Amino acid sequence: MIFVLAIFVQSLNAQKVGVVLSGGGPRGVAHVGVLKALEENEIPIDYIVGTSMGAIVGGLYASGYSPDEILQMITSDEMRSWISGSINNQDHFLFKETPPNASWQMFKITYDTVLRAKLPTNLVSPREMDFGFLRIFSGASAAAGYNFDNLLIPFRCVASDIVESHEVTFKTGQLEKAVRASMTFPFYFKPIKVNNRLMFDGGMYNNFPVDVLIAEFNPEVIIGSKAASNFGPPADDNIISLIQSMLMANTRYTVDTASGILIEPQLWSVNVTDFSNTQQFIDSGYVSTIRKIPEIKKFINRTITQEEIKAKREAFRSKIPAIKINDIIVKGVNDRQKQYLQRLVRKRKLVKKLDGFSLTDNDKLDLLKRSFYQILAENQVENVYPEMIYLADKDAYDMIYNIDKSNMLEMQVGGLVSSRAINEIFFQMNYNRWGKTALNLIGNAYLGRFHNSGHVGARLDVPISMPLAFELSYTLNGWNYFRTGTYFFEDDKPSFLIQQDNFWSFEISTPLILSAKFTLQIQAGRKKDEYYQTNQFSRLDTTDVTFFDFYSPSAIFELNTLNRKQFASQGMAIRLCGRFISGLEKNIPGSTSVNRNEYSNYHNWLQLRFAINKYFDPFGSIKFGIYGEASLSNKELFNNYTSTVLGAPAFEPIPESQTIFLPQFRANNFAGGGVKFILPVIKNMDFRAEGYIFQPFREILKTEDNKAELGPAFSNRYFTFSGRLVYHAPFGPISTSLNYYDAADEPYVFNINIGYYLFNKRPFH
Repeated sequence: MIFVLAIFVQSLNAQKVGVVLSGGGPRGVAHVGVLKALEENEIPIDYIVGTSMGAIVGGLYASGYSPDEILQMITSDEMRSWISGSINNQDHFLFKETPPNASWQMFKITYDTVLRAKLPTNLVSPREMDFGFLRIFSGASAAAGYNFDNLLIPFRCVASDIVESHEVTFKTGQLEKAVRASMTFPFYFKPIKVNNRLMFDGGMYNNFPVDVLIAEFNPEVIIGSKAASNFGPPADDNIISLIQSMLMANTRYTVDTASGILIEPQLWSVNVTDFSNTQQFIDSGYVSTIRKIPEIKKFINRTITQEEIKAKREAFRSKIPAIKINDIIVKGVNDRQKQYLQRLVRKRKLVKKLDGFSLTDNDKLDLLKRSFYQILAENQVENVYPEMIYLADKDAYDMIYNIDKSNMLEMQVGGLVSSRAINEIFFQMNYNRWGKTALNLIGNAYLGRFHNSGHVGARLDVPISMPLAFELSYTLNGWNYFRTGTYFFEDDKPSFLIQQDNFWSFEISTPLILSAKFTLQIQAGRKKDEYYQTNQFSRLDTTDVTFFDFYSPSAIFELNTLNRKQFASQGMAIRLCGRFISGLEKNIPGSTSVNRNEYSNYHNWLQLRFAINKYFDPFGSIKFGIYGEASLSNKELFNNYTSTVLGAPAFEPIPESQTIFLPQFRANNFAGGGVKFILPVIKNMDFRAEGYIFQPFREILKTEDNKAELGPAFSNRYFTFSGRLVYHAPFGPISTSLNYYDAADEPYVFNINIGYYLFNKRPFH
């Protein structure tokens, strides 16, 4: 009896210890080291309160994650992708993606009484982070009954209500929402609505919520971790510092020395987006805390062993219910749109498959994640915020997708600015409308000296058990190869090579996995080539003209997980196309032709093309890539050498090679490949060294009378090399390169470019 009474009295006298974690952006990861040092030295933590990055670290700790587990999360590539806003390459829904184009930036256009541009409100997409927070916090929220007092450690975090202009303390609800609200730095992350109130970073009004800790829990001992400071005077040429000065209130980073300790890790200033020093900051937090341990123990007369903490964690985790999906609910859309999205993700089948799993079950988690990215990839969807709400009476979760609808009309602009005469501008308009099906109308134009193109298309998506897309399009391309080595201001001269593509295309496609799709296609149209059979011509001479009127059915498999639409450094792309081509060749000789008789002939052939582009990182930051391509066909020779070469598939592994006519790199049957080395120089800048070999099976040769003939098998091969410096700016790449083309009239080509070498598709591609 006396023993029990002693324990009771001791519990009454035992001090409660509260920990407060400041904001600080990338520097806030130092809190992980602080918690690790406290736990290793048996310092009890009874309450925890945080803001911004402190809310993330504190929320993870309160949810039952150990400091070592939090350290692994914080330093993982996955967490870096959340903070940077990049979507995992394999999570792109290729089926819904439009072909890559030369756009630099997308502007949303809304329409009410007038058309007006809608600029983005955030630099970083929160999509990957929102789903990640759902995974790591929703189970703990359910186990706590959505009451933060019932977490492993009672927890609070602070956010800012920007409409009412005051701080908000979260103590109940969905933990993932509370943490997401607390760390939403203005204009960097998209704001989040909680209870219909728009929330931003808690650090705007309270970056060190020691007052919240006292008001909510009133602990006897306070341990503060300071990883932030007030901002100095803003620089007039730094937009981030100006925003910080306008929006962030000054905070007092102090703890009452009579009852608490302030830990101040040795940290240096970094950009709000710079997480390259994570491990050093965590180590600093750990070391700074170790130095304070003797002082901390003077305030605290009790301890908690690591075994006891581990037992408490295991007991809390055992309360987390297995993930069983009761229903998939779509909000923010009308009934017809809701039906479309639920059919798209195959709701009934998905609910059955997700019958009881843990958040560590990656296979079933991938199924859930797939549905998220399927909805997110819709042209009509601006953003999706996912929620999982636990229903205790059903022992299951409702998966809720909150939809922000996109505007019906979108505009994209871009192009290419080059030191060579291949400059062009790009413009595209998209119109999106959806109900039980989704309709997308598209129209674009490329305008330049080398390349002019127009494309219009309509796509209808039908979300049946096997989602299908039906697409009808018309494309008109024009290519002027002779002018690509000159500049805009030179006199115009007759061109020796102009190509035009004029064709219709009808496609039926379906997804295989998120990153792969299968397409059945039929094309019909006309190719027109204008050329001189000699370089000795005058303005009075007329060109030879070759027409090829064709139709071409094909089957295409595509897989793409590349991280960029050009100058990628991660992921893989595979394309396999089997095609039948049938058409009528008609040749009208020009004034420089030896043979003045018109010629026509029917051609039929089969063609198989395969290409692979894959990147590896065996050397850490240095990337290594391979590229391979092959073409097989039973195509016959055309009437003359030039028309035969122009119609042959081209090997163009270097972007600039698309803008130069290189007959030695064209053949009906060939294999080509090479390697790439990508060396980072500074952030967002890398140096690329590439080398390729092209091996035609039988090279197309020119006879004395300008006819074409096939050379001996494997008689010649050709090489091309490239050295390039690329800066990946927010709007697109800025690059300078020196390329070498074997056996070319001008083998070395130097370029300075802003933008993309991307064009509308050509027939037989």
